Amino acid sequence: MTDSPKDEITRLYDEHSRSIIHFIILMVKDYSSAEDLTHDTFVKAYTKWDSFNHQASERTWLFSIAHNVTMDYIRKRKPALFMKEFFQRQHDSAPLPDEFVITEETSSELHLAIGSLKDSYRKVIILRKIKQFSIEETSEILGWSESKVKSTLHRAMPALRKQIEKEGYWDEEII
Repeated sequence: MTDSPKDEITRLYDEHSRSIIHFIILMVKDYSSAEDLTHDTFVKAYTKWDSFNHQASERTWLFSIAHNVTMDYIRKRKPALFMKEFFQRQHDSAPLPDEFVITEETSSELHLAIGSLKDSYRKVIILRKIKQFSIEETSEILGWSESKVKSTLHRAMPALRKQIEKEGYWDEEII
């Protein structure tokens, strides 16, 4: 690798910053904070560049940093939000299909519904279904076991469907 760390981080920023800011916006629900946290993510990536295992996925590494930076922000700045849990134990055995089509019209409703879910559900849906990370990559980013990712997603999708129905956004025609 002949590029300097600065050049590498600049390249990574060009390739991944839009995806990372979108991930962070879905977590903190505030564009300005998401911009700051995206900046912090790349600053941290620059300072940790020497410790990065260059055999690993750069994308997974960056999202792991973004997740940690965002969780630190939530813990420090939004303790009430961090502690708030969405306790919903009703089991709905019909998960949303993976082919859920997101149009411009339904995108904002879906983001609102995802934003109302408990933190663990929100994170796993964003990483697996929106950002399309593998189970292994998602477990790496979140620091969870692969079985926890699978079981959380299994519970999160029915909760998302229920939230969409509750808000009146559910439309069989878009699925």
